Amino acid sequence: MFLTPKERVKEYTEKGWWGDIVVDDLLQRNRDAKPDQMALVDPSNREMFDGCKPRRLTWAELGEEVDRMAAIFLDNGLVKDDIITYQLPNTIETVIVALAAARIGLIISPVVMPYRKHELDYILGIVEPKAIVTVATFAKHDHAKMALELDWHGKEPKVFVLGGNAPEGTIDTDKVMSDAGPEKAVAYRAENPIDPAEVFTIFWTSGTEARPKGVPRDHNLWIVNAKMVTELADLREGETLLNPFPLVNIASFGMVMPWLWRCGTMVLHHPFDLSVFLNQIVEERVNYTIAAPAILASILKSDELLKTIDLSSVRAIGSGSAPLAPWTIEGFANKFGIEICNLYGSNEGATLFSNQRAVPDHEDRARYFPRFGVEGLDWKGDVASMVVTRLVDPDTNEEITEIGVPGELRFQGAHTFTGYYKLPEVTKNAFDDQGFYCTGDLFEIAGEGPNPRFYRFVGRCKDIIVRGGMNISPAEIDDLLAGHPSFIEAAVVGVPDDALGERMCAAVVPKGTDIPDIKELTQWLKDRGVAVFKLPESMEVVDALPRNPMNKVLRKDLLAKVLKQRGA
Repeated sequence: MFLTPKERVKEYTEKGWWGDIVVDDLLQRNRDAKPDQMALVDPSNREMFDGCKPRRLTWAELGEEVDRMAAIFLDNGLVKDDIITYQLPNTIETVIVALAAARIGLIISPVVMPYRKHELDYILGIVEPKAIVTVATFAKHDHAKMALELDWHGKEPKVFVLGGNAPEGTIDTDKVMSDAGPEKAVAYRAENPIDPAEVFTIFWTSGTEARPKGVPRDHNLWIVNAKMVTELADLREGETLLNPFPLVNIASFGMVMPWLWRCGTMVLHHPFDLSVFLNQIVEERVNYTIAAPAILASILKSDELLKTIDLSSVRAIGSGSAPLAPWTIEGFANKFGIEICNLYGSNEGATLFSNQRAVPDHEDRARYFPRFGVEGLDWKGDVASMVVTRLVDPDTNEEITEIGVPGELRFQGAHTFTGYYKLPEVTKNAFDDQGFYCTGDLFEIAGEGPNPRFYRFVGRCKDIIVRGGMNISPAEIDDLLAGHPSFIEAAVVGVPDDALGERMCAAVVPKGTDIPDIKELTQWLKDRGVAVFKLPESMEVVDALPRNPMNKVLRKDLLAKVLKQRGA
């Protein structure tokens, strides 16, 4: 399936941004070069959530199982360019399914485990997959049975089940795995070459503001992703990565690609459990991982936990999905000698990062991102040369070049997608008249000199709280509240108000019984230089912040929770 215009492929190939490599080439290179090196490690607690003992595979063993899984797909009528969906926990078999698809040119469109018939029927109606790969049960839910009952639009359901206990009407991959001939996949790949411009994945946006949208990404984009993540984390050959996220989006698959690129070891984790996560770092001697800001903050605030863990193997941790507090970056550097990389990105391929090399100052790294792809600014590495960015006033469409003026960040380059799957009108609105992807995120130019070097994240265009005509970025206040010693986590929402339009309320999850009142909270923020009009005017104690599977705060759901507690 080719969705990228030929002109773009030609232009970017001539620039050297894209080449002739596909995802499967990396797997085959690694299994030939390092057959006996450990490649893939299951979650250490796997037996607790699916009853299967954790496994460990070398590159040779992984290559063999990928070929067998690809053969199973071929034996059941799947062919190059067919779309398959999978709904799987973060285990070795999930990686095998994804790489088997890459082996024979299938397109994967995975979904998160919590999705049920409502969400799946919607997604299946768009991508029309030829098959779904899942497990019999997980967390007391019958996934395989549900898959059979989905709306297959008149087609015979083809459901592959991993891990045994496959119900009638499904394909039990465990039973046929030993008989699947790996040579079939080898021959098929030789007879059906894959072009780097062909689509490999259709991942789904988080759907925090609307129904999820399918984001196609071809092999070219994924190879660039491998280079980008390798650069931002300064990954070395053979290093060990810990992937705590399900393989359903660019954040998680952005761990798979550098793992393949650097021929390392990837350790999997599921479901997220902080103690298991930290134990895996210690036991597997992990060098790089990713974690949400809220997780990093909770680690720093767990005094007793910090006394018992050895994080000396970790060089760097990537963190995104929400603003990072300066004290978090400073804390990890001072306590552990670990550098936190501040990440900004989306499934669509808009990517910025502040790492130790680009932004050595810890406070600057928490606040700012390099202005990659801006004329007159030079950065070390290859990423900045492969993208172009600009800020645009979303109301007037005029480009912003002044310091401190919020504008929508727009992207163009080697890592950016070309349109949503089967959504031409949505795609049309997602790009401006110069071909830049409109991120929907507000940034402002920051720094010194005639051509300042940084962007500062302000917030989502649609998330801005408007109080008496003044725009307030909730992300900015969330960022500060993350450092409050009395809270496990906190976020702000705009509560409707007849006089001012909205008033800001802080929703807090307390760490203990010593909870500050609103007066103490606002004084704490004032002491950190927050303008008066940005201060919360009320506070609600909540049991937890609602988050989506990618750990982003669902601000609409949080607002509903606050209003319900108030009886509104």
